[in-house]
Amino acid sequence: MTPEFVVTFAKESIILTLLLSAPMLLLGLIVGLLISIFQAVTSIQEMTLSFVPKIVAVLLGFLFFLPWMLEKITSFTIRVIENIPMYIR
Repeated sequence: MTPEFVVTFAKESIILTLLLSAPMLLLGLIVGLLISIFQAVTSIQEMTLSFVPKIVAVLLGFLFFLPWMLEKITSFTIRVIENIPMYIR
């Protein structure tokens, strides 16, 4: 195993992790901003009002993006498993 291989493998893993988490993080951010604007306009400062919608949005986003996420992680895993003989050298 060369240092270049380790760096490339780590880079691909980090990029995949960021790519898979990005949709849920963005949904949580957007919903959080909308709820914050709503709270500022109405002066309602209820904690559950900001927490529950974010959880629901992230859950719905997870369900919506799950097929795409499974395809990405499955193809990465297959590629890693197929290249195991190359790693042993």
